[in-house]
Amino acid sequence: MLPKERKGETISVWVRDPKIQKRDWHPYLDYEICLHTNSMCFTVKTSRVRRRFREFVWLRQKLQSNAVLIDLPELPPKIPFFNINNAQMVEQRVRGLQEFLNKVVQCPLLLSDSRLHLFLQTQLPLEEIEACASGQTKYSVSEAIHKFATSIRRFPAEEEEQTSCHLLPESSSAPLGTKIGFLNGCKPAEELKDSLKTILAPSPPK
Repeated sequence: MLPKERKGETISVWVRDPKIQKRDWHPYLDYEICLHTNSMCFTVKTSRVRRRFREFVWLRQKLQSNAVLIDLPELPPKIPFFNINNAQMVEQRVRGLQEFLNKVVQCPLLLSDSRLHLFLQTQLPLEEIEACASGQTKYSVSEAIHKFATSIRRFPAEEEEQTSCHLLPESSSAPLGTKIGFLNGCKPAEELKDSLKTILAPSPPK
């Protein structure tokens, strides 16, 4: 049973908007992760980031190493000849990633891992997430999340309404649960800033 102060808290997360990116001429897909919450576990209550599949793989490995007694949810299987232009394959992967995050954010022990919060609420690369979570950066976990939050726009009201209309029927909200849905009709997300130096740069002295 949840403590009294945590009753009524919700964590709503969506995986959506798969996009083809290119790095060194090798195309790959990344996915937008949107989060809305009133949970005290989160520094920022609304966020959106983009992550690729191999970053989800890294996250699961790190969460498992920090919670060896927990049977972590599985990620969608890695397909040897995954076709980024195959809509059915892409949708199946998106749904699998949603199910994974849905189960992760319902586990209080996993929510205590700073790497999960940096993964969901900053665009830091994996090595920076590890360094920040280990206290090896000049900025704290909270500072990194706040800095990133100020660099992107909030959800517009009309997009929130559209989001609620496209959720799957089984993705109803529950205490410390997760509303998950594959959003086919939502507007494209605003492109995130690439330069972490800009995001994490200290404010100029007054």
